[in-house]
Amino acid sequence: MWGNLFREFFTDLGKQKLRSSLTLTAIAWGTLSVVLLLAFGRGLGNSMVEGMLGAGNQVIVIYGGQTSMNYEGLGIGRPVRFTEDDVALINRAVQGIDHSSPQYGRWGARLQVDDVVTNTYMEGVNPDFEIMRTMYPAAGGRFINERDVDEQRRVLFLGDDIAERLFKDENPIGRQVMLDNVPFTVIGVMKPKMQTSMNNGPDANRAIIPHTTFRNIYGNRNVGSILIRPSDPSMQEDIKTAVTSLMSSKYKFDPADEQAMPMWDFIEMEEMNQKVATGLEVFLFVIGFFTLMIAGVGVANIMFVVVKERTKEIGIKLAVGARKIHIIVQFIFESLFISFLGGFIGLAISSAIVFGVLSMNLSGGAADFLGSPQISQTAVIVTISVLAIIGLVAGIFPALKAAKVDPVESLRYE
Repeated sequence: MWGNLFREFFTDLGKQKLRSSLTLTAIAWGTLSVVLLLAFGRGLGNSMVEGMLGAGNQVIVIYGGQTSMNYEGLGIGRPVRFTEDDVALINRAVQGIDHSSPQYGRWGARLQVDDVVTNTYMEGVNPDFEIMRTMYPAAGGRFINERDVDEQRRVLFLGDDIAERLFKDENPIGRQVMLDNVPFTVIGVMKPKMQTSMNNGPDANRAIIPHTTFRNIYGNRNVGSILIRPSDPSMQEDIKTAVTSLMSSKYKFDPADEQAMPMWDFIEMEEMNQKVATGLEVFLFVIGFFTLMIAGVGVANIMFVVVKERTKEIGIKLAVGARKIHIIVQFIFESLFISFLGGFIGLAISSAIVFGVLSMNLSGGAADFLGSPQISQTAVIVTISVLAIIGLVAGIFPALKAAKVDPVESLRYE
């Protein structure tokens, strides 16, 4: 049975070479469009999330602000400023915090190596900052550690761009840098990363020292901000509420006063980026889907032509006892085979294109933002499902028409 189906199918394709070739090309092109759009859409979505994580990995940044609401007889406009003691207080009083760090900041910090001088934004933090801000060291270096903090060491961690400006092609690890005319030893350089969200400039241009060293040199009493990271992102809202209640009680401001203690929530940003990435994939799939549906019209067209040309043959089969269901199955099979054959060609070409792009290992500029295209299992399953629907829909109506052929009338059909 199956041998006859295949033989008749390829005989029909041979009789309609031009129409068959155009139909297969259309199906292949539609499949190519769907798969490539989904692959590059997934790559773009991943790069959006990666770029956002480059600025903060599930971090909540807490700033001191200014009251905008009256509270217990106290007026508006009062400044709210936090200290290192508040970081310790939050860690003791609020459950579910995995990492935390005070964050001092200073614009215009002057760095000098021999005759090379540059200015940058410099921060004083603790070791947890490495994980929260994804500032991982390149090979051979390290981030600041607890001993650096406890001993107020003059050690310096540099962003990759500023390290290149200061040292060119030389290895900076162990070298001395004059930071605001104070000697510091470079202990690490940040591994290059993608960063699409930032404050006070990109991390690649940043200098990091222990927060105790910062406080000792510059005499700051108040931190610029406090960073915390929940052990479980689902605890985000509970932790924010608990921190707000704790700090509002200590500094006497209304817990509903968002300007008194602004927060920058990277967990919310990550969720938003994930939704945007999903929406982008759906949008690109819809575009490719309609391209594929247009190709489906070509499949239906060629099947109607096949029915017309084989009317006499169909009538003979029905006259000698063939059941209508056999006729219907035959034409649906041929329609599905055309869809899947064209789809296989399109999937093979799109896979080759994606593999080629990945093998070129493009980087810099738009290539970083577009990310690495990825043909996911979901994309393949969805594409095959759409091809099956197209083949079924494109074949069912010609098949029903074939099954309704009158054997007597068909014998007179020329």
